[in-house]
Amino acid sequence: MDSLRAHWLALAIFTLLVASAAILAERNFLAGAPDGDEPPAKPAVATSAALQAAKPEEKVEEAKPAAPEAAPSVMSEAVNVDARPAAVLKGEGKWDDAAKTLAGAVKKLSDSIAKAGLAVNGKPIAVFTKTDDAGFSFEAMAPLAAAPEGKPKLVDGVEIGASPAGKALKFQHRGPYDEIDVTYEAIAAYLDEKGLDAKDVIVEEYLTDFKGDDANVDVDIYVFLR
Repeated sequence: MDSLRAHWLALAIFTLLVASAAILAERNFLAGAPDGDEPPAKPAVATSAALQAAKPEEKVEEAKPAAPEAAPSVMSEAVNVDARPAAVLKGEGKWDDAAKTLAGAVKKLSDSIAKAGLAVNGKPIAVFTKTDDAGFSFEAMAPLAAAPEGKPKLVDGVEIGASPAGKALKFQHRGPYDEIDVTYEAIAAYLDEKGLDAKDVIVEEYLTDFKGDDANVDVDIYVFLR
């Protein structure tokens, strides 16, 4: 009896051990890990948001269009221009030969005044009466101390008249005459910025000897306002 009891007890213990082992194996299988080992760590998967946060944002600067070159600034002076008696020579010219044409008219004026024995009272000027893409019409003038009596005309087509008068803005050009267009562009920009309305009369006063070459010349430009 005792031996049977001992055999049954041993069998029960063996059965219990087998059952325990089976339960443990099942638990490990469900956990996805080998017996006695910790379940493997799940690899981390970076989300797109995390990647964007980790990666520094690259700033792409948009190409900006180049700004147009601004015309040089000019200084203006408001003046009241009085009319003066003047020797006048009318003419026309092309822009390519503007300096030569104007210098020739100024010299012709000087010679005619000298022949008439008249006194000059000021620097020679050119009054532009009409301009277009092809060329220009002008009146070269030499201010006189007094108009000669009984002499409405001088030699070489020179007449006696008067210089323009009125309210004007005076600008300066200093340099080669063939670069005076740059000054006029700046003047146009200035008038547009200030909202000023100019007459179709522009006067150039030649302060230095004007020979019509590319040498530097000092010119005061008068723009008459409406």
